[in-house]
Amino acid sequence: MDIAKCLTVIDLLCARGFPADHSGTEHGESGPGFHIAALRTSGDFWEDDGTEREETAAQYEADRDALAERLTERWGLPQRFSLSSVFGRAMEGENMAEPWAGLSEHVPDVHLWQAPESGRWVALGVSHGYEELPFQLLGIVTETDPP
Repeated sequence: MDIAKCLTVIDLLCARGFPADHSGTEHGESGPGFHIAALRTSGDFWEDDGTEREETAAQYEADRDALAERLTERWGLPQRFSLSSVFGRAMEGENMAEPWAGLSEHVPDVHLWQAPESGRWVALGVSHGYEELPFQLLGIVTETDPP
């Protein structure tokens, strides 16, 4: 993982305006009030016995933590925010704001800061999709407060 490149993408997302509608971008997706960038994506696990998936999960969490150290130098210690309650509330029919509702479907928790210069929320999370699907290290920038 290239930490400098990841920080550049996060800085770009912090400075970029939000679109009126959902759209794909060169880094991932954007929508009203948020940007989500895939900072790193693994291969898939269709032919894996589980060993490679476990090793990859550990590596992606280590990469998230290494990037979090750099953001901590900028903005202080992050909040650790579990998205499991967001997912549960959405499943019970509560209307949850994006990007939190969508993230809660595949990201168990995020490291979360509020950037003082913009007031935007910046989060890092590891996407854990279905067992066969790739892992992704996600950078999220949003003006929507966490629920």
